[in-house]
Amino acid sequence: METSQRQTYLDWLRIISILGVLFFHSAMPFVSEDGWHIKNAQTSNLMMESNHFLHLFRMPLLFFISGTVSYYMMQRRSTLSFIGLRFRRLFIPLLVGMFIIVPPQIYMERLAHGYKGSFWDWYPSVFNFVPYPNGGSFSWHHLWFIAYLFIYDLIFAPVFTWMISPKSDAFKQKLAVLAQGKWVYLLMLPDIIWFTFTSWDYPETNDLIHDGCYFVYWLFFVLMGFICITQPKLMDSLERNRRFALTIGFLSLMTWEVMRWNKIEPDHAAWPFHHIIFSYAFTALRPTIACGWVLALVGYGKHYLNRKHVVLNYLNQAVYPFYILHQTVIVLIVYYIVQVQNESILSKYIYTVGITFFVTVLTYHLLIRPYALTRFLFGMKPKDKPKPVIVAPTEEIQPTVILSA
Repeated sequence: METSQRQTYLDWLRIISILGVLFFHSAMPFVSEDGWHIKNAQTSNLMMESNHFLHLFRMPLLFFISGTVSYYMMQRRSTLSFIGLRFRRLFIPLLVGMFIIVPPQIYMERLAHGYKGSFWDWYPSVFNFVPYPNGGSFSWHHLWFIAYLFIYDLIFAPVFTWMISPKSDAFKQKLAVLAQGKWVYLLMLPDIIWFTFTSWDYPETNDLIHDGCYFVYWLFFVLMGFICITQPKLMDSLERNRRFALTIGFLSLMTWEVMRWNKIEPDHAAWPFHHIIFSYAFTALRPTIACGWVLALVGYGKHYLNRKHVVLNYLNQAVYPFYILHQTVIVLIVYYIVQVQNESILSKYIYTVGITFFVTVLTYHLLIRPYALTRFLFGMKPKDKPKPVIVAPTEEIQPTVILSA
């Protein structure tokens, strides 16, 4: 099966992933333990558990899909052309985000911590370029995903070019061996091994400089997505073995959760194992969960979601600007929501999700989608020009003149 044509199920999975990010970030003000920009006075441990589950695979899935997107963007493009396209689609929106979209989040956080000045009094501090949160106001916040993806594509553009060219045909034929049986799941090993032996020393920061473990961890998912879409037999194998992947994801998740809920963790006093190998084995559960669920979702998506719908084109264009905008909308709304008294955490959460979706979608539809400049700034394709309507020429019928003698 050829993959030069965009596979519809990948678009649906991308849309579902961004919706997952909406639910995740909307919950952050209300979850226990995890710090965030603005927090509600009362928090929920159970909501924290739900967010922990989402966090295990939401970004890995997005990076996997991003790898397949890079493959399609490489079609009929040189390395430099691909880099230029990614500069326009990733780097420009990142700059727009860091100077326009993200600053309101930081300002609202400052207000929540007692700052009294206006936004315009505060805004010049962004141009001091002191990194957040160390007293500074310069940050990419949730747009770290775009920054990382841009760097990955810069580094691997030559490799991607070679992978889609006929020069790599022999290599792609060797990759097809992994499509036999369940060998495709060997692609999980680099992620699992890397995370297991580096995550203790390099916790997740999303700041690039100190994010040694996760920078490579996310990269492996990008490469996994690119490799699987380059050799279609691997995607077929993921579809065929989707139940096996889900079993891996489910059993590793249950093992991890049962141990956590019973305080059987390496950093807890009740940890019964003394050899370091058991600590590494526990750590390996987390990337195993991520890989299992990502590959299961891809397999099930290919089987059930590979169909077009009239709304898909609209959603597929909207999802990227939606991602850029959504967290700023959440922070702006939550600043006021957390001040409301005598409301349950659940009602505040539902309201946050609903209003964020409403405001973000209408901002996209009314202020970004219609205009060439905003489409460019948010990394969208130029608006399709309407095709001229060609009217077939009609023969002019001449009146018949009858002459009488």
